[in-house]
Amino acid sequence: MDPCHATWADWMERVWAADRPVHVLDVCCGSGLMARELLERGYSITGIDASRAMLTKAHQILGDAVPLVLAELPDLPLRGPYDAVVSTLDGLNYLDPPGLQATFATLAKTLRPGGIFIFDLHTDATLGFLAAHPTIQGVHEDHDFVLRTSIDARWCATSITFHGSGESFTELHTQYVHAAADTRSALQAAGFSDVKVFDEYTDSSLSAESLRATWVARRDGVPRVGFEPTLDGV
Repeated sequence: MDPCHATWADWMERVWAADRPVHVLDVCCGSGLMARELLERGYSITGIDASRAMLTKAHQILGDAVPLVLAELPDLPLRGPYDAVVSTLDGLNYLDPPGLQATFATLAKTLRPGGIFIFDLHTDATLGFLAAHPTIQGVHEDHDFVLRTSIDARWCATSITFHGSGESFTELHTQYVHAAADTRSALQAAGFSDVKVFDEYTDSSLSAESLRATWVARRDGVPRVGFEPTLDGV
């Protein structure tokens, strides 16, 4: 298991300790590693992702213990209400500003009043780093990799080529780096309050050098418990 998921889940649990959620929605769940971490801690998890291939991988490690929903943001076939929504590993950076705003509004509707929303995004420091390092090479899990990034305003197009174990493949990722002020405004417009931002799942404040921002917000309203989330159209 990727060690970051346990560390990040530890931090989430400290954040919501006073109002521990039961039902958690994992947005852009990918291969399901965060969902597995939270499931093993006793939470009821639902995962959504736009990639059928990623959901297939997630099902391989989660089995039938976690409902997995194929959906492309901002459209969600979910009614909720959930106690918490999480989205990790910059999944929301694949949305443009209107898409992010619409997604925040949709997710607010899936949360119970007072429900908590935790997610991370790349930062302006990330944008600067990629501009200064358009080509990055390294090794990950016995695979050599090369990242090549081109930037157009706040759009970053990155090709990642892996070599190793007798195979070679390339992935293309196009992401938008949202300004912190715009993210905060979009959250507030969607009905979130008590908005806070931290340096990558720590209690440290976001700084000009932070490469990943972790956002925490609550849906407006009085907290309520005892709801059972439902799936709609799945």
